Amino acid sequence: MSDARFVRVCALTDIPDEGALGVEVDDTPVALVRSEGEVYAVSDICSHAEVNLSEGEVEDGTIECWLHGSCFDLRSGKPINPPATRPIPTYPVKIDGENVLVSLDPKDA
Repeated sequence: MSDARFVRVCALTDIPDEGALGVEVDDTPVALVRSEGEVYAVSDICSHAEVNLSEGEVEDGTIECWLHGSCFDLRSGKPINPPATRPIPTYPVKIDGENVLVSLDPKDA
């Protein structure tokens, strides 16, 4: 991850506790999610139906698609239940003071 290019995307306070914030990083939709005291960056597009995951519920390290109810693990991007069967990309996050930085270089799964 040392070669990753991180860009500032928001302030830490912009992301609600146990919630998500949709942003764009270099024209890529990204959901910044705060759950269980950690901040994650995942694709903001559900792998089942192309809707914004940032509009879904966050709970216990997962984000739920508001349209059909698929949940994704925030650490791995893997779907936990149907109808989604494909994982979503996850991205490296750094917290620098009050700034949240994201790299679009995918995490090693």
